Amino acid sequence: MDSSNSISDAGETTDSLDEYDLDESSSVDDGTLPPERYLDRELSWLAFNKRVLELAEDESVALLERANFLAIFASNLDEFFMVRVAGLKRRILTGLAVPTNVGRAPQDVLDDVSATAHELQERQALAFRNSVKPALGAAGIHIETWADLDDTDRLALDEIFSKQIFPVLMPLAVDPAHPFPYISGLSLNLSIRVRSPKTGKEEFARLKVPPMLPRFVELPAGERDVVRYIPLEDLISNHLGDLFPGMEILEHHEFRVTRNEDVEVDEDESENLIQALEKQILNRRFGPPIRLEITDDMDSMTLGLLMSELDITEQEVYRLPAPLDLRGLFQLTRLDRPTLKFPRWVPTTSVNLLPVEPAAAPDIFASIARQDVLVHHPYESFSTSVQAFLEQAAADPNVLAIKQTLYRTSGDSPIVEALIAAAESGKAVLALVEIKARFDETANINWARKLEKAGVHVVYGLVGLKTHCKLALVVRQENGVLRHYSHIGTGNYNPKTSRIYEDLGLFTADDQVGKDLTRLFNELSGYAIEKKFKRLLVAPLHLRKGLLKRIRGEADNARAGLPSGIRIKLNSIVDEAIIDALYRASIAGVPVELVVRGICAVRPGRADLSENITVRSILGRYLEHARIFSFHNNGDPQVFIGSSDMMHRNLDRRVEALVRITSPDHLRQLDELFTLAMSDTTASWWLDETGTWTRHDRAEDGTALNDMQNVLMKQISQRKRGGVAR
Repeated sequence: MDSSNSISDAGETTDSLDEYDLDESSSVDDGTLPPERYLDRELSWLAFNKRVLELAEDESVALLERANFLAIFASNLDEFFMVRVAGLKRRILTGLAVPTNVGRAPQDVLDDVSATAHELQERQALAFRNSVKPALGAAGIHIETWADLDDTDRLALDEIFSKQIFPVLMPLAVDPAHPFPYISGLSLNLSIRVRSPKTGKEEFARLKVPPMLPRFVELPAGERDVVRYIPLEDLISNHLGDLFPGMEILEHHEFRVTRNEDVEVDEDESENLIQALEKQILNRRFGPPIRLEITDDMDSMTLGLLMSELDITEQEVYRLPAPLDLRGLFQLTRLDRPTLKFPRWVPTTSVNLLPVEPAAAPDIFASIARQDVLVHHPYESFSTSVQAFLEQAAADPNVLAIKQTLYRTSGDSPIVEALIAAAESGKAVLALVEIKARFDETANINWARKLEKAGVHVVYGLVGLKTHCKLALVVRQENGVLRHYSHIGTGNYNPKTSRIYEDLGLFTADDQVGKDLTRLFNELSGYAIEKKFKRLLVAPLHLRKGLLKRIRGEADNARAGLPSGIRIKLNSIVDEAIIDALYRASIAGVPVELVVRGICAVRPGRADLSENITVRSILGRYLEHARIFSFHNNGDPQVFIGSSDMMHRNLDRRVEALVRITSPDHLRQLDELFTLAMSDTTASWWLDETGTWTRHDRAEDGTALNDMQNVLMKQISQRKRGGVAR
């Protein structure tokens, strides 16, 4: 395809943001839509995690992947409690009568959330005990208890305990001289009641299971292809006599506390944002408790003490069979047992980034100059595309400047190292580091300081807004002229998560996109207020308006008898204005197809409201993360990819960017992606108007439906064998 034509077309057909004159009132309910038209966002999130749990329960899924899904479920639920449940409790405790997205009181929603979370945690524990653990044992991966072991095993573990575990244990007594100790969030603990044989007096102690040690302690196997483990807390529990010599051990039980760990910083009152954020991160572990997990055999006396000292209600107590904290199963998924995992997939280099001459060295800039390149991770390699793009830019003497946003990146990030190398070689480098990225604040602060020391211009974005857009701009001198090379993605610049997150990224040498990014970076790093973007839709000022305008355009076309259609793929959709616009489009006759991985507040299939809306969810070996917005536009499709979900935070409190896709090949590729996702022959979950997700993974004859991610891997392999696309 002639890239010059696509640049011209994009400039002529994409509206500038200052032309978005959409009346804000059109996004406000005018009374024509029913009041109960949204699904509760918190319950919808729990429904998402239930879908993850269903993969762990599915015996057709590779065994260690099932263990991995159990660990992911546990990790997800921890974060849900630390942020979302904590937010509900904060509203209740402060007396703020702010209703939820469905107009309900926070306490009512909290009651429903608690009931559902109890049910799901019990279901997870049963899935491990009754299904995954026995299957692991049958495959030669045994998780033993102390009672299962013979004398030889116990002697071996005695040695391990005395040399590797005992020295790092710190039992803390509770008595008049020792107040009840602070229990850190997400730590696994043992409650211990002991009695003195001399005085008969009972005492209480708390012992923290050391988080720096492996959760499962390996035993001598004795057989080939057999590994045996015992949970660390079980091993410690059976050596309490070494910790409390001369005392009688009466009771010992596991427990775990979850705390409010959200971070809030008043940027208007904080002169030094980094210092203020660091202080809040330190305070994070002292947040109020919001969940107490205990083993189901805990005695009432110990439970009463914990509830009293932690100020926990009965509703916040979760009684579960041991072991608690199944995040520990992540350790087992690292075993080298390929037959128990998904078949290995090695990401391929995008055919459009391969050199024209097979023997030539890859030249990212030459490839992008020939045509726009759309890469699809992890099917196509992040390291030979995004990482190579920045590394080549850092080493290229013709590159004058690099500008990039960093929201989350890996601990040993080659992306950051490339920016440092570029700055040290004399290039102008700007890094916009979002230090408020939740749970990655410390890592981002450390990266920001390292970048500054190397001479990179580091900025932290706009006050009151998180910078969530995924942008990189390279300015290169070619034959005396400056040329822009741009990358706009849907996912973070993180080589590690790029292997498991499904994302899209566009490389383009389109001068218009380069100018758009230049203006946007100026706005983020300085005081410029630029509204004239040609191929970008940018939040918080104009993204919502741009999407509403296009949704309204589809409704107008449908009413006029013209072809219409809306297809959207994203992680979450909650924003009422967007949802109401989709409802009105559905009422007008527009077919609306949504592929939503996580939270969905849309009620599809409701007569006279959303009967033209279909919602599917795809989960699997990769985390579906790409955001795509596609509008039929009477045969002239307007399709965007970018960083934004349809949440209030994305549209109102973050800097987000979508870029319009113009290449006919790319438009066809994205259309085929939607068609595959929405097909009745593709395994997925279907949402109905009650908020119930039903899994469809088998045909009527019982055969497995197509796994979308497997299909895409095959397609990518075939594309590679077909050679370089022109």
